[in-house]
Parts: sequence; C-alpha cells; structure tokens
Amino acid sequence: MSTTGEAGPAVRPLRRDAERNRQRILRAAHTLVAEKGLALSHDELAEAADVAVGTVYRRFPDKASLFEALFRDELDRIVAQADHWLTITDAWQALERFMVDHLEIQATNRGFKDLMLQSAEQFDLICYFQQTIVPIIEELVERGHEARVLRPGVCVQDFVVASIMVGAVIDSARDVNPDLWRRYLAGLLDGFRAVYPAPLPGSPPTADEVDLIKRGCAPPMR
Repeated sequence: MSTTGEAGPAVRPLRRDAERNRQRILRAAHTLVAEKGLALSHDELAEAADVAVGTVYRRFPDKASLFEALFRDELDRIVAQADHWLTITDAWQALERFMVDHLEIQATNRGFKDLMLQSAEQFDLICYFQQTIVPIIEELVERGHEARVLRPGVCVQDFVVASIMVGAVIDSARDVNPDLWRRYLAGLLDGFRAVYPAPLPGSPPTADEVDLIKRGCAPPMR
C-alpha cells in the first residue's frame, strides 16, 4: 500500500503496434460514423479497420469509450466557438451564429448529429457538453430578450427543438441537397424574432420534455 504523497502506479503507454491498431480503428470509425451514424457494430468496425474484432473490444470495450475518443475534440471545438458567440455584440447575430455553427458540424458528420440526440444518462460526454454549453446558450437567449430582438416567451428549449427539426432536414436531404437545411433554419429563426410581437402559442417544452423528444428522434444503436 502506498503512503500519502507517493505517486500511484504509472500508466503504461500502449505498445507501438497496439497504438497503431487504435489509430486504425479510430480512422475507420470516423469514416463509418460520419457516413452512417452511430448504429455500427464492433464487427463492422473491425472489418473496416482490418483488425480482429477482439482488438476492437480491447481498445474500445463499449460504444461510450469509442465515442469519447471520436467526439471529444469535436465537442471541445464547439465549446471554444461558444466563447466567440459571446463576443458578438449584436445579440441576434450571436444567436444565429450559434445555430449555424453547430448545425454545420451535424450536416457534415451524421454521427455527431446522432450523438446530439442522445441522453446525458447514456454518455458522460453528453453530460459534459450540456453542462458546459447550456449556460452559454442561456446567456445568449437572455441577451436576446434584453436587446428585444427575441419574440416574447422564446427560451433555450425552443432553440434545442429547432435544432432537432433542422436535423431531420439534414438527414432527409443529405444526398439530394445538402445545404437545404439552411433555408429552413432561416425560416425557423425568423419565427423567433421580435418583429412578431405576439407570443408563440402554448408553452415551451421543459428540459425533461426535450429529453423525451430527443429519445423519440434518436436512431437506434445496435
């Protein structure tokens, strides 16, 4: 037993061949997930990476560990972009930039879009992302109301559901017109602008309701 102040056992780096296999698996996974989404099996991944399926399981015993390795940098990039959104002095432009930036990533990577529909209960990565990004979105929405550029009653959950709606267009039009989602995003955002003085009908969904909506839209992961 180590005494207080002693360093714990050092983490051994992967052998050179093991690290090569890990990188091959990640490259194959990145391609498969970007094209097909999250519904891929360890067998498919092993075939695409040209390694034994046991090697895939050793490096990534479950999908959570695989997606952590695949998407952590992508999520960190969005968090870094969030700092830029807060520097935009025009409150409406800041909200618009937030929507466009994260939907552009979803449009180029089907797996990332699918990941955004997952629950924080399923992946620590989503929990981290929500805890980091939601306060920033809340600040953007608050600034929008203070500047009176947002329609009364519009809240964070409205923007989340709008993202889900546009995500459906991204999926259905991906091979027909990959930029079509921009048209419908613009239409949705216009509906949130304060040039429409009447409040939106009904109430915005709660955070729990949004989670249920996401679960209903999320594709199955086998």
